[in-house]
Amino acid sequence: MSTETPQYYPPPESHGGWRWLQGQEDIRAVAGMDPDRLELMACNQELIYGGDSWGIVIIRNGYLVREFYSFNVLVPSRFDIWSGTKSFTGTAWGLLLDDSLQDRLPGNAKVDLDSPAYDFIVEGKPLSDPRKARITFRQLLTMTSGIAGEASGVRGMPTATEHGAFEHALGRCPNRYGSWTDRLASDPGTRWEYSDPAMAHLALAFAHIMGQEMSEFLKSRVFDPIGIEKLSWDVQGGSGFIGPHTNAHTGVHVSARELARFGYLMLQGGVWEGQQLIPKWWLDLSTQSSQELNRQYGYTWWVNTEGCRWLDIPHDLFFLAGYRSNLCYVVPSLDLVVARVGSGPTAWNQRKLLANVISAIVA
Repeated sequence: MSTETPQYYPPPESHGGWRWLQGQEDIRAVAGMDPDRLELMACNQELIYGGDSWGIVIIRNGYLVREFYSFNVLVPSRFDIWSGTKSFTGTAWGLLLDDSLQDRLPGNAKVDLDSPAYDFIVEGKPLSDPRKARITFRQLLTMTSGIAGEASGVRGMPTATEHGAFEHALGRCPNRYGSWTDRLASDPGTRWEYSDPAMAHLALAFAHIMGQEMSEFLKSRVFDPIGIEKLSWDVQGGSGFIGPHTNAHTGVHVSARELARFGYLMLQGGVWEGQQLIPKWWLDLSTQSSQELNRQYGYTWWVNTEGCRWLDIPHDLFFLAGYRSNLCYVVPSLDLVVARVGSGPTAWNQRKLLANVISAIVA
């Protein structure tokens, strides 16, 4: 975070939103960026990905420097950011864990990263695999729980009409493709595997511990205080099955500007208008490598600790990322947030957008 400019926090979009720069000289002088390079980047995005719907917002030094949208997308247009939702789930859990440290949990419950997760998931008993008793919240948040995921052929959590999503996550039924999570793919803590069913456990445990859904909790603790007004968050389950509960692995629908607002909160060390909304200890922990099995993953954030992902990108980079190229990059050393939301493409050079924006920084 820059120490050369005063603290700035944008009002909600309904009250004026981000301050923004107009004209090439302001972009150069205030944001320290080359407007011609930014325009070239935008033209390339339009040329290569013009068939998709998307929006890109660039924030530097507390200013909305530039934003670019495909022809059919408006400033308030919202998109499902898919797995970018996991970083919202991780934020809710950081607050829960801090509330436990501060003796603020309902019923004076005590929960920490090494608490056995199934102690707080009543629907999971009896266990479908005895090894599940050893799964901790740390492992769920770092994708090291052993619960089957993408590497084991379990992609997402789509279920058939006669099955529930949480039942599938707990190993009670297959997904619509016949894949099961009843047996662990590995012993807890021994393998990194990206797993949506593992994330679903966090929604169940959160609801039991807090007596509140993650979406409602973050609305009062984070979204309202920082002025996010139009975000919505899907639920899953119900209709005779477990739930409905907040969808922990996907389902946040948000605009590019409001996603950038969430990233800006992280850039500010979790502080907004003098209030420490996100515990600093959690932000520091979650945006660094969380284990040695996959150093590119923190606690629901992707990270670049010691250049473990991209050597030529600042090593303090952390970001959320979801299917169809939804992402939010945060680079504290450059006072930079880059948010992209959209319907696609489904595959692209993820690093290139950020590298092009960084190349436009001239001061």
